[in-house]
Amino acid sequence: MPVTAAGATTPADLAPRVFSTAGLPAARRVELWETHNASALIGLDVRAASPLEAAEVNVRLPHARLARVRGSAHEVERTQAVIGRSPAGSIAVYLTLRGDAWFTNSGGTRQLRPGDALVCATDRPFTRGFARGLDELVVTVPWDAVSARADVPLPEIPVITRFTNPGTNPGAESGHYAHALARLTGRATRADHPVPPDDRTVLDLVAVLAAGRGAARGTARRAAAHCYIEEHLTDPGLGADRIATAIGISERQLSRVFAAEGTSVPRHILARRLLLAHSVLSATGTQPMTVAEAAARCGFTSAAYFSHAFRQHFGLSASDVRRSAADGQSAADGSF
Repeated sequence: MPVTAAGATTPADLAPRVFSTAGLPAARRVELWETHNASALIGLDVRAASPLEAAEVNVRLPHARLARVRGSAHEVERTQAVIGRSPAGSIAVYLTLRGDAWFTNSGGTRQLRPGDALVCATDRPFTRGFARGLDELVVTVPWDAVSARADVPLPEIPVITRFTNPGTNPGAESGHYAHALARLTGRATRADHPVPPDDRTVLDLVAVLAAGRGAARGTARRAAAHCYIEEHLTDPGLGADRIATAIGISERQLSRVFAAEGTSVPRHILARRLLLAHSVLSATGTQPMTVAEAAARCGFTSAAYFSHAFRQHFGLSASDVRRSAADGQSAADGSF
């Protein structure tokens, strides 16, 4: 994945990519949809009774793959033959937003409704169906990347939890993590000002969802801390004291969680704010913000400190990023 001169990944590297069957020859839509998904997520055999109408927004993180998928009625199948020619070695999380779906594997059939999150191993055969179409979020991550961060077993059977109103449903603890994963994925794949999540946070959330009650305490704490930071990133008052209180541990324990990753709470918050600021400054199609406005919006109380930190992190100035976005917008406006 390309990085800047300073070695930092930018939102441009993590920008959503869109694939759609609209305008494709009806006879080739299924074939091209299969080809796209084999590259972007996992390989599947697709069956549709009528010409497939589908669109997918994909975001590629260093390890995780995120997607927002919409489509007309169809079925997908990951058979042993598909697994043989397109092994993934990954785990998938399907978060149903609209429409009813079903999932079938060797253990039987499960019905899924909006608000359900399903976690499964991708190299075990399964079939999914969407009788009235689908609208869902999808996350896939290589299992070796998950297991390198958390000592959790690959789930033998699919895990299902609710990610909407998680506190009112059974398995509420897992539901909160699924809710966080849905919010992060939704933000990353939205059309207006997408915000790429932290790859490590996604890995930890998937690990906790896959392990359920068997998740290691350290992994669960790390996921909870990262998620709290993502939810309060633009608050200038965000600090270790608030994060520790929110997830129920001491500041010393919180420091150990981040030290184990070779960083600290302040450095992690700074890196996430800078990435958000880069996304804000490089956005087109809206009224450009000043550097000071972007700094304030992303939780910085000093524009001067923000500008210095931005240049150190990305190897170019915030003003340069803003100017480049403005020039690109002007060129686009002038093309009509």
